[in-house]
Amino acid sequence: MPHEPTEFTVELQPRARFDAIDVRSRILADYGDVLAEFPRAYYASLHTTAGYLEQGLASRLARQGENGVDLYMDAFRLVFPEDAGYEHDKLELRTELSEDQRAIEPRNADSHLAFMAAGLRACVLYRATDEPVWFVDLDGINAGQPRRRQTTVLGYTHEIPVWKTRVTIPVSGHPMDSINLRDPKVGFYELLEEAIARYGVTKGRLRIELNPEERQAGLTVNEYETLLMRHDLMHVLHNPLKFVAEKGRHAWADPRSIPAKTLDYAKYDVVRALNKLVDALGLNESVIERAMARAMAVPAERFLRFKRAINLLVSDTRTPGHGAIVQGTYQSPILVQWDHASNKARTVDITLVRLT
Repeated sequence: MPHEPTEFTVELQPRARFDAIDVRSRILADYGDVLAEFPRAYYASLHTTAGYLEQGLASRLARQGENGVDLYMDAFRLVFPEDAGYEHDKLELRTELSEDQRAIEPRNADSHLAFMAAGLRACVLYRATDEPVWFVDLDGINAGQPRRRQTTVLGYTHEIPVWKTRVTIPVSGHPMDSINLRDPKVGFYELLEEAIARYGVTKGRLRIELNPEERQAGLTVNEYETLLMRHDLMHVLHNPLKFVAEKGRHAWADPRSIPAKTLDYAKYDVVRALNKLVDALGLNESVIERAMARAMAVPAERFLRFKRAINLLVSDTRTPGHGAIVQGTYQSPILVQWDHASNKARTVDITLVRLT
């Protein structure tokens, strides 16, 4: 007889602002081999600057040695340096924050952008493996203190699809845009919650995937803060070198040479970043040459690793008998586009699956 799904929460404490933590090892240390009886497990981060690598990518990085994850993430951390003039970090402009909140709010726009650009996931599926399950934290220390991190783990055996639909999401006429799918005005989240209740799913997952015909768009889960999503992210979609150049601007003493030199500085750092990606992923010379050419032309879709699909975990742990989406306070599914959408709309496919 298959075992009932098992769910538990793992507490994590990062050792530095950037840290990669093997959650599988932590589970073994804290709970024993509780996942051994399950062929599959979902891992869900409750944070917007800390998430997971997909299993396929993690396995590929592991073949490059013990520093594979560091090499991969260093590429994106180079492109999004700390304190590079992000609007999100200008706390005096953040009208949603109280004075007390401004005193403790981290300046972490670089961490949010690196999370999205590197394709980190809030929720990932891992099939049975002895390999590490990497929880990557990009903002693990604030004001000198480790941040409290939590992740939900759900082991299960079978997946049973119970509902599938296609939904149209209105977008603006702007070529570069981001849409908060958790915004009540969109009505998307209410549709998900209604389906969970209608089919009585207490342990499950929602898969949200762009229609195969959609192009120049991606999905992520992150914080939908206006300055971050409407300003910083839009700058990145327009020019991924923007913040490298901004950081480099302060490195030059001669103001008259700033425009040319900062562009050179930015391109140099992108070359370094791409070299790190090449090393981490074990790519060949022809791929290197193509990547370099694309980076110098600076198209966002060539370097940023936005995903075409995301998963959201469903559980009744907090509300016994009533399934709900597992999410952190600031997490939202977000649709991002970097070119015009036909008819000012994008379509996504939604699948609700029961886990047993």
